Amino acid sequence: MTPDTSIYIHVPFCVHRCAYCDFNTYAGQEDLIPSYVNALIREIEYVRRQLSNLPAFNVPTVFFGGGTPSLLSGSQLVSIMDALRAAFAFPPNLEATIEANPGTTSLEFLHQIREAGINRISFGVQSANPEELHMLERAHDFFDVIRSIQWARQAGFDNLSLDLIYGLPEQTLASWKSTIQRIVDLHPEHISAYALTLEHGTPFGRWSQRGLLPLPDPDLAADMYEFAEEFLAANGYVHYEISNWALNVQRLTFNVQSKFACKHNLQYWRSLPYLGLGAGAHGYADGYRYSNFLRIKTYIERLANYQSPITNYQFPLTPATVNHHEQTLRDDMSEYMLNNLRLLIDGVSESDFKSRFGHDLMEVYPKEIEELLRFGLLERVIVEDATHFTFYVLRLTPSARLLANQVFMRFVD
Repeated sequence: MTPDTSIYIHVPFCVHRCAYCDFNTYAGQEDLIPSYVNALIREIEYVRRQLSNLPAFNVPTVFFGGGTPSLLSGSQLVSIMDALRAAFAFPPNLEATIEANPGTTSLEFLHQIREAGINRISFGVQSANPEELHMLERAHDFFDVIRSIQWARQAGFDNLSLDLIYGLPEQTLASWKSTIQRIVDLHPEHISAYALTLEHGTPFGRWSQRGLLPLPDPDLAADMYEFAEEFLAANGYVHYEISNWALNVQRLTFNVQSKFACKHNLQYWRSLPYLGLGAGAHGYADGYRYSNFLRIKTYIERLANYQSPITNYQFPLTPATVNHHEQTLRDDMSEYMLNNLRLLIDGVSESDFKSRFGHDLMEVYPKEIEELLRFGLLERVIVEDATHFTFYVLRLTPSARLLANQVFMRFVD
């Protein structure tokens, strides 16, 4: 088992489920929060018992995602952090992130979670335009965003990320430019920008199929993406991953170095292990990819009622696990390519690939790589790390960033 394993905790509660959302979230079940928190702590303790005879590993990052994790009280989040701290080793530079909706946090709450060790907030801003927020069924306005950031700063948070969505139906380039400009004026350390996808089974997906919602213009969405690249670069943000920008990123060096690049997501993008805890959470550790039961009540019942001895579930599986898959070498190599190619500075290190899998990258994917190099979608460059060791890296070319999915598909078996 690798020494550093991150932890993702899913909090599936929302006051209102937005029409575009396809995450495992539920509205109107807030009365289950206390029982859910107890079940989470039981799952944490279960994993700790599994690891009692194994070497301890560090947890470099913790991420509370959702849903709306900020619907939990400060004391409930403190109890979860205490359980994690009792079960695992936290390094001094732990990154602990919570997702939050603007307008759902108070100054007292922020002080409480900051003292508990949560030191990064990802606010779901989405837009600065009132009409667009209304269309997205968001409950906040931009004044809530400003106030939430002010309170977070007062509570001692110096690492804030703001999430945005572009390519909305009837969204104009001028509106998107205004949103980006207003976001930069707030001086967040990190910005994420995602193109809207009309997911099957969501109200947005159904409305678009029936012609009730105009489809986003892909050419206009591309213009929005390119404007974000140019404007954010001009304001000191480095584009280190397809949809993510951070301040103070060291350029042109393998392994992105920045206090503000999201360490937790880098764990995913570098195909490193993480535990998934909570209803619907996914994990990747010790050779398995797995997921937990989706429904909140089922998750609670599974953790409350299990009677089997600990040996009945092999780490990282728990009584909450509903699906698991033992990874093959080919699975891991394919996923490594898909994940690491998202990193625009790091890309895929040929030496790291050989170290991980015992095979040369150009031997495993010769045809795919040669074609992508010829089409100008990948570049093969020599980089130097902090110790002056040089090696080859494969990464997306700037022109391939809007075509990234076509590149990724070449490595899907």
